[in-house]
Amino acid sequence: MKNKFNLEKFIKKYPYAKDEIENNYVDLVELNNIYDDYMNFKDNYESQADFISNILRTHNQIHSVKSRVKEPERLIEKIIRKTSDRKEKYGEGFKFTTENYKNEINDLIGIRAIHIFKQDWESIHEFIQATWKVIEITANVRAGDDTKRFEELGIEIKSRQSGYRSVHYLIEFYPTNQKVIAEIQVRTIFEEGYGEIDHQLRYSHKEIPSILESNLLLFNRIAGSADEMASLINLLSKDLGKIEQKYAQAITEKDEEIKRLKEKK
Repeated sequence: MKNKFNLEKFIKKYPYAKDEIENNYVDLVELNNIYDDYMNFKDNYESQADFISNILRTHNQIHSVKSRVKEPERLIEKIIRKTSDRKEKYGEGFKFTTENYKNEINDLIGIRAIHIFKQDWESIHEFIQATWKVIEITANVRAGDDTKRFEELGIEIKSRQSGYRSVHYLIEFYPTNQKVIAEIQVRTIFEEGYGEIDHQLRYSHKEIPSILESNLLLFNRIAGSADEMASLINLLSKDLGKIEQKYAQAITEKDEEIKRLKEKK
């Protein structure tokens, strides 16, 4: 038997949600309905997450792929937190329902595609666009980052004060007669390390203490520098490889010429 939504336990876990529910007139009956509806779809979403992940793993420049399906309680928490935002967008009469939550909450299925070198991103970007219907792309950057290529490709750019970097894709597909929307996040292995730590701290603290905030920003700069260093090493390695190849070819040509000259004698 599937778990039922327990509001009392939920409020103990997310105490700030109580005020959000009251201030935004969140319909508790509808919350229960959404919870039950999502529980019915969760197993199917896990299968879809695996399917998307396995396709991404076929790309030779993707180092690793992680997937997750949003936990039911996290979905309810997000719905409560996002209600005020949706009221601003659609009007005070808006409320989340079983009919609209799958379109409004776009990260029910979340996939992370992690690559090693920054310059690998564009190849992965082309692969995602060729494989799925992409309905939205957002490049999350830190202030001061080079955004020229994103601008050339017409990608929406969001500058994150936290320094979070990642390119997010919303894809749409129909595994059955019902539309599924999934989010694919593409980032380097260094951005992944920073993003994981930043995410854990922000969910552990409603407001991050200033000492943690300053050290996170320092860590972000170090991760960014590591990305640049990795890219430089990769480019140098390719250049050296070309030089070695040209040198080996020149030696081979010289040996063949010497052999031809000896045969003429």
